[in-house]
Amino acid sequence: MYFIAIPVILGLTIGFFLLTNDNNIDQEPAIFTKDKLLENSPPIIGDKTAKITILEFGDYQCTFCHKFHQQTFGEIKKSYIDTGKVNFTYKDLPVNGMASVLAAEASFCAEDQNKYWEYHNMLFDNWAGERTGWVTENSLLNFAKEANLNIEEFAECIQSHKYNHKVIENEKFAKSVGINATPSFLIFSDEKLVRIIGAQQFEKFEDAINQIS
Repeated sequence: MYFIAIPVILGLTIGFFLLTNDNNIDQEPAIFTKDKLLENSPPIIGDKTAKITILEFGDYQCTFCHKFHQQTFGEIKKSYIDTGKVNFTYKDLPVNGMASVLAAEASFCAEDQNKYWEYHNMLFDNWAGERTGWVTENSLLNFAKEANLNIEEFAECIQSHKYNHKVIENEKFAKSVGINATPSFLIFSDEKLVRIIGAQQFEKFEDAINQIS
């Protein structure tokens, strides 16, 4: 099942019921606050006061995450984020091993210099496959140079694995709410939540946003 709408109440707590592919409801729903959804996320893109948020769970080596970034995100940004209707953020779910963890750590090192999203986009723009060896400490340093980051600070950050715990916590959180594939999306307001799995076409996101609006 690639498109699952799940009405929930987003108040002080949320009862989040994820449907499995065989349409069985999880026996133990995860309970968390709206703030918990956004905890450890990078800065939000768009109007922070927008009624609807899109939260992506992704991996920088993931083929379909790259496809979403290249084919769909731009249209979402133009139609909904730039118009103030929706905001957007991201959580790491490194399903492709330690190189994906390292890339995620590097993105937070870039955030230290206020260039998270520039670096995030650079990783997807330079995507070269899953587990092909393109993500290395050297390649991440080269991307940092292209982004005009302070290389000494950036290198110290990734070499110390300053943000390893943050990345792993985001991975644990994703799994705790039943997210185990990338990309996956939670689209939510204060009243409703919709889950989308996979690099779906713009129309799927449009339909989800219309359900919530």
